[in-house]
Amino acid sequence: MSDVDRMCAACGALPGAVETYPFGDGVAVFKVGGKMFALVPLSGEPASVSLKCDPDFALSLRDRYPAITAGYHLNKRHWNTVVLDGSVPDDEILELIDHSYDLVVSGLPKATRANLTP
Repeated sequence: MSDVDRMCAACGALPGAVETYPFGDGVAVFKVGGKMFALVPLSGEPASVSLKCDPDFALSLRDRYPAITAGYHLNKRHWNTVVLDGSVPDDEILELIDHSYDLVVSGLPKATRANLTP
């Protein structure tokens, strides 16, 4: 399974996650409650994923990993792009996907959150 396939599978497996293509066929955008939490470019080497992130945590991740940079074409304060070059452990990337998802879900209306089933 390719890095892109693994990222899409991880994002798509979260409760209420929907895969969309608002920017064209080249980028899978994952949303929950109509809000983006992940963007996965479907081509390019190495592969990458852009994820929403708490601003302070985002800065610490960028300091720790050269493969994590400010979000490409996104709000640099709230988004990170993670280059999947093997330097960031897979389990940490999966935690960052969950962090992004949780941030978005926490901002959704209570009724919308209640309809998300694990």
